[in-house]
Amino acid sequence: MITTASALMNRPESSVAQRSERSETELNVGDAERWASALGGAALALYGLKRGALGGLVLALGGGSLVYRGLSGHCSLYSALGINTARARKAPATSVPASHGIKVEKSITINRSSADLFRFWRKLENLPLFMTHLQSITTTQGNRSHWVAKAPLGTRVAWDAEIINEKENELIAWRSLEGADVDSAGSVHFLPAPGGHGTVVKVILKYDPPGGGVGAAFAKLFGEDPASQIEEELRRFKQLMEAGEVPRTNGKSRARVRTGDGGKRYPR
Repeated sequence: MITTASALMNRPESSVAQRSERSETELNVGDAERWASALGGAALALYGLKRGALGGLVLALGGGSLVYRGLSGHCSLYSALGINTARARKAPATSVPASHGIKVEKSITINRSSADLFRFWRKLENLPLFMTHLQSITTTQGNRSHWVAKAPLGTRVAWDAEIINEKENELIAWRSLEGADVDSAGSVHFLPAPGGHGTVVKVILKYDPPGGGVGAAFAKLFGEDPASQIEEELRRFKQLMEAGEVPRTNGKSRARVRTGDGGKRYPR
């Protein structure tokens, strides 16, 4: 015992330094996040260089840091916070680990019955009618579907998802499947409004953006803040279900929708 303690006390300083250096560069970023950081950082750096000026330089530096994060697999912020997504394990029905991701919760009261709102939302192909960031949703088989959405810098992301919980006229819950560009899970709840006047629609979304929290910050910089998006899209959903149409940004109606039969569209 004394010999062991003596050996530890007399260990060369170079060994201690090497151990410290290893701890500073250990892998703490998962593979999917590394790819997203590298690709997103490269795009951001190129955009910043093209933009020029001080703002462009800041974007280029931010992009460079994301590229380094992706190539090295190390994040100093994660080290400081004790986070390691390289070792993250997900529960069978969870696409975002409990200690990771960003959570958004928004709600709105709509003057329609929960049955009408549930039926319209459950037909997933209806969602792009009021969710402007979605390009398309295609039901593939059973409770699974393929989603395509717009992303910052004119890019797009795609993923497959499945409904994991459903209570008629009350709840729809979903999660992205393995291999998604953005891991996400969420639910929409249809609750009686106070006084029996309409239905409270509450959306809860949890997602793990490319680049983690850094990626979310840069998404906000480009106006792609999910919290604001969900709030705006719930307002559009309310207008769609109460008035039967959603206006374009120029004030003209895009289409009228017959909301009582699951969302059948017909042109104006």
